[in-house]
Amino acid sequence: MSAAKKSTGNVLSDAEKSAMKATVAERRAAAKGAKAEDEVKGVLDAIARMDDGDRALCGRLHEIITSAAPELAPRTWYGMPAYAKDGKVLLAVKNSGKFGQRYTSLEFQDVAQLDDGSMWPVAWAVTTLTKAGEKDVAALVRRAAG
Repeated sequence: MSAAKKSTGNVLSDAEKSAMKATVAERRAAAKGAKAEDEVKGVLDAIARMDDGDRALCGRLHEIITSAAPELAPRTWYGMPAYAKDGKVLLAVKNSGKFGQRYTSLEFQDVAQLDDGSMWPVAWAVTTLTKAGEKDVAALVRRAAG
């Protein structure tokens, strides 16, 4: 059975169960006062556990995000690399292997300053990074971080 198998009815898939377990561990660590360096290590460990393609892409996204907005605090969120502002997750990187998707996505949360009229995108699919794409990600992260 694939870890990304879809859930049916009220049953969680293996991937969903794994994400929930990761969340519980993250909350326990936060309650114990996890240090920033431990949070960064958690992100790097999450990236290291990804398959080769996701690892390379997400590793580069981590570098771009932390360079573009060094004020964001790397941490994991549901086991995914995430970046927080003032203790709230602003952005998560959901790798394609996480739930068996065909692409990795940058998923911005409601604290991201991306508001543009009455409707705006909060998730972007990323299949590969070109130099132009890297610049676009950096600009988007800077904008979201305010």
